Amino acid sequence: MTDYYNYIKALHLIFVITWFAGLFYIPRLFIYHIEANEKSSPEREILTGQLKLMTKRLWFIITWPSAILATLFAVWLLLLFPTWLQQPWMHIKLVFVLLLIAYHLKNHQMFRQLQRDEVKYTSKFMRIWNEGATLILFAIVFLVILKGTFNWIFGVAGIIVLGVLLMLGIRLYKRIREKNPDA
Repeated sequence: MTDYYNYIKALHLIFVITWFAGLFYIPRLFIYHIEANEKSSPEREILTGQLKLMTKRLWFIITWPSAILATLFAVWLLLLFPTWLQQPWMHIKLVFVLLLIAYHLKNHQMFRQLQRDEVKYTSKFMRIWNEGATLILFAIVFLVILKGTFNWIFGVAGIIVLGVLLMLGIRLYKRIREKNPDA
C-alpha cells in the first residue's frame, strides 16, 4: 500500500488546496451579500439572489466535497504511517486541523443564515473573519515543513506577526475605501 503513498499525498494536497480556495472565497461572497442587503430595491433582490446562487454552488460543489476528500486522504495517510501520530508536530497540526474544521462549520452556519436572508454580521467583521483560513493555512504549512518544536515557536511568532499585518492591512483598506468608495 505504501506504493501509492505519493498518489494519496498528491490527492490530499489537491483537495486541501481546493478546500482552502473555497474557504478563502466564501467569506468574500458573504461580504458582498451583506453589502448588497443594504442596497435599495430592486438592486438588493437581484444581487442577493445571484450571491445566494454563487455561494451555494461554491459551498456544495467545491468546498464541502474538497473538505471531505482532503480529510479522507489524510486519514488514509495516517493509516499508512501511524507512527506520525506519535510525533509532537503532528499533534499540533491536528489541533490546527480541528480549528480549520470548526472554521469551516462556522462558515456553514453563516452560509445557512445568509441563504435565509438573516444578516447577523457586518461586512467589517466578515473582512476580519476572512483572514481566519489564512492564519490556519500558515500554521499548518509551517508545521508540516519545519516539524521541529523549536521551529514551531518561530512559526507561532510568524503567525502572530502575520495576524497583526493583516489587521493593519484591513484598517488601511478601510481608510482607502472611506476616501474612495469605488476602491
